[in-house]
Amino acid sequence: MPSADAESAPRQTRREQAKAARRTELLEAAARQMAERGFSSVRLEDIGRAVGVSGPAMYRHFASKTDLLDEMLVDISERLHDGGAEVAARGAAPADTLLDLIGFHIDVLVTKPDLIVVQDRDLSSLTPAANHRVRSLQRRYVEQWVDVVLADAAERGRTLDRDEARVRVHAMFGLLNSSPRLPDFPEHQLRALLTAMATAALQVNVANPLG
Repeated sequence: MPSADAESAPRQTRREQAKAARRTELLEAAARQMAERGFSSVRLEDIGRAVGVSGPAMYRHFASKTDLLDEMLVDISERLHDGGAEVAARGAAPADTLLDLIGFHIDVLVTKPDLIVVQDRDLSSLTPAANHRVRSLQRRYVEQWVDVVLADAAERGRTLDRDEARVRVHAMFGLLNSSPRLPDFPEHQLRALLTAMATAALQVNVANPLG
């Protein structure tokens, strides 16, 4: 039986569903083109042409190319933050949570590589408000990981301060987020390799070389 909330939630009309689907197509086309050519080299008309939308009709979906970029990068940042929070909230052992976080992040990399490239390269092209929102989400996402890295180190009987844990997390993201630019490699092997490398970067299995 549907819940009362589900029954009371407004249903989209076919027109609204079609518009939402077209908007998703446009965002995916924009991510693909911006990943290939860069934000400054892509026009709204180019994005619309890729999915059969005329130049003037593009403005019914987005006020500007920057508006589109804002939505795209805020959305992927929210997806990462919320997904990381959901993994951490499961309450698994720190080592298992770390593996689940790595798996979650790799899933996003594999399914949305264009967005990762655009986020890494074109963050400075966001409006100030969107830039602030994205950076805030990114900082909170990092701290989710830092909490788990510290818990894992403590469980292993190792000493690790928060600053070093944060450096490890940032370095690990640099490693994983470079994967869209790596040479072609079978996906299942790439996942296994990235997981092993990310785990090695995060876990303190030996005496801290920094003292």
